[in-house]
Amino acid sequence: MSDTSHPDGRPDVELRLPADSAYASVLRTTTAGLAARLDFTIDDIEDLRIAVGEANAMVLEHAASGTDLVTGFHLAPGRMTISVSARTEGNPVPDLDSFAWQVLTTLATSADIESRGGHLAIVMTMTSSAFGAGS
Repeated sequence: MSDTSHPDGRPDVELRLPADSAYASVLRTTTAGLAARLDFTIDDIEDLRIAVGEANAMVLEHAASGTDLVTGFHLAPGRMTISVSARTEGNPVPDLDSFAWQVLTTLATSADIESRGGHLAIVMTMTSSAFGAGS
């Protein structure tokens, strides 16, 4: 990913959780908290919570047993790029016609899937609707 806040591509915040749907609320809550710190609107925060929940579900569907779900957050004024990833068996390609992908791509400013080398990542960017509204 070329547009990150650190020159080395390192995320500003990284969250590592067991690849288990029981931890989805932790991921959604972390996402909401970070978006609030960036002054995202309430509506944008809710959209982010839903989008990251869908990305989480799509990645978990293909995650290898006993692996971690790793989420990286790249933060910038009015903008957040989130990568939700896990180790997989093979190189799965999530269903781009699925309801989850349709929801995610509708809510996020941009979204992409990276699947290679036994690793699956869904990367999405959200720009706050309030960013630049007062300038």
